[in-house]
Amino acid sequence: MYLRSWGTPIAWKASIFAAVSVAFLLTAAPSDAQRTVEDILSAVVRVQTEINPSARTAGSLGLERDGHGVVIDSSGLVLTIGYLILESSSVLVTGPDGVAQPANVVAYDSETGFGLVRTQRPVPVRPLRLGDSSKLNEGTGVIVAGYGGRGNTIRATVVARREFAGYWEYLLPNAIFTQPPFSVFGGAALINHEGQLVGIGSLVVGDAKQQETMSPGNMFVPINALKPILGALIEGGRSDSPARPWVGVYTEELRQRVFVTRLASEGPGASAGVEIGDIIVSVGGKSVRGITDFYRKLWALGAPGVEVPLTLLRQSGGIEKLTLRSRDRYGWYRFGKGN
Repeated sequence: MYLRSWGTPIAWKASIFAAVSVAFLLTAAPSDAQRTVEDILSAVVRVQTEINPSARTAGSLGLERDGHGVVIDSSGLVLTIGYLILESSSVLVTGPDGVAQPANVVAYDSETGFGLVRTQRPVPVRPLRLGDSSKLNEGTGVIVAGYGGRGNTIRATVVARREFAGYWEYLLPNAIFTQPPFSVFGGAALINHEGQLVGIGSLVVGDAKQQETMSPGNMFVPINALKPILGALIEGGRSDSPARPWVGVYTEELRQRVFVTRLASEGPGASAGVEIGDIIVSVGGKSVRGITDFYRKLWALGAPGVEVPLTLLRQSGGIEKLTLRSRDRYGWYRFGKGN
């Protein structure tokens, strides 16, 4: 079960955990020993976007999105979660002084989910340093921080590190899962005991501790996934990793069966005749067992543009084979002037 916060104004509220949570940061490593708690939290900013009305994601993600970001360099570069800025026509970033200023979209990476924007003027804060997310193991204490300082901060615990498969053709290795849940999670900062950034908030999930068990929490994208691609994102707006074939088929898994639940409008799947309710039996002649297996076999076929042979079990009970032409996902989006 996954819940979203986009399209809803953030309700800034104090937490009963705030005092305890922020005190945790006082155990900063020697390299950050001179930084105060307020100094560290001031690097977490508010990110508000307006979306191109004709955007492909307007219906699912909304025309107004509101979340957080983290200042990561002195020029005003802000790291956030990509769905906040995807297909945006304008971006505003608000710093700790309460002043909102325009920002330009620098990059969006569909593979990790990260987004980058740069403010027109540097944000008057000290950037947050990037930490090492590989050191976050089950039981590690962390801070989850949104824009608003101590009052929008909680102490949390890493409860799992595992692969995360999203229905939108997304597969994230070694995702970070935390508890308790932080309700205004989009773009929130995950901060380690050294006061460094180790993750960016993506989702509220219902199975944080273990898949198929009820345990509400958050999923964070680990900061180590950013480091190899950061230069390419800044320079070219997207990762230089080979693009993956995209078919625009949204799915859910039940007992390792992959059910089609939605289709991207004018996407490859819809154009080829895939239907809601279909079960994907095989890709390229190889049987499929679960969403993760589906993605890996799809991506193994080649680059965007490759033909994708599918075997489908229709709701009627019949088996049908069809072949669709995959695309580069970026070419399907309708980017606004802010992108």
